[in-house]
Amino acid sequence: MNLQALPYILLTGAAFGTNLVALRFAIGEFEPFALAGLRLAVASLAFLIVYLIDPRHHPWPTNPKLWRHILLVGTVGTAVPQVATVLSLQYQSSGITAILVATGPALTVLVAHFALADERLSWRKGIGVMAALGGALLLTLRGETGLPDITQTNPVGYALIFLVLICVTFVTIYTRKYLRAFKPFDLVSLQMFIATLVVMPFVVILTGVNLQSVSGPGYIALAFTSLVGNFMAFLLYYYSIHRFGASTAAMTNYVIPAAALLGGVFILNETVTIGMMAGMGIIVFGISLASS
Repeated sequence: MNLQALPYILLTGAAFGTNLVALRFAIGEFEPFALAGLRLAVASLAFLIVYLIDPRHHPWPTNPKLWRHILLVGTVGTAVPQVATVLSLQYQSSGITAILVATGPALTVLVAHFALADERLSWRKGIGVMAALGGALLLTLRGETGLPDITQTNPVGYALIFLVLICVTFVTIYTRKYLRAFKPFDLVSLQMFIATLVVMPFVVILTGVNLQSVSGPGYIALAFTSLVGNFMAFLLYYYSIHRFGASTAAMTNYVIPAAALLGGVFILNETVTIGMMAGMGIIVFGISLASS
């Protein structure tokens, strides 16, 4: 690995990981569905500001083909996963959520074998996929929650993360097939815009936005998860892809669970069990094989 990439990998992984910690804190301050919509809206505003102040390097996308594709990608790949992730954190810790989400690359490798002609599964990658999914199965069977006051998980939390993995895998494959020619910044920003337009009407209709009981730390958590988790982290990730390559950028998947676990323990008093560490170790081993 290029040592110059190491700071970017660590910073990106820390941003994604601590984002989950901030989200879990914020669901105690906001109604979860409203939180999902608000963080999308704040991140979208940040991307819009970039387009307005730097039109030379980031002109507003006008390609109709891009907009046709982004309607699907923004809904399935951003709106649904972002809402499902926030809702899942009602039932399990940020650490458990990060560990389960880490199986995403392995699932993508498996689906890509059938969906993409140039992404065939080797025996090495096959073993990695089985190991990563086996680690997730171990956590599921043990019913780990990572929460000090809840010893047995609610299956709804795991089901929501499984939905996240399905959506992200679909969109990753879809993007590789149809959107490779477009700038990553435009893909991420437009996904945020579309997701905001999809989610916020449901927020207004179903729950509304009540900010009367939100404390100062609650607003800080919202700003952090919007600007660090949804804005900065994605920019760093795609910058790493552009400068160092996709394989190097994918190493952030090893940092995210560790950052979420540490942040959850020290900030939210979440717990870490031997079963969680074993599951994480198996998953990390698996994605290292599947991504090689």
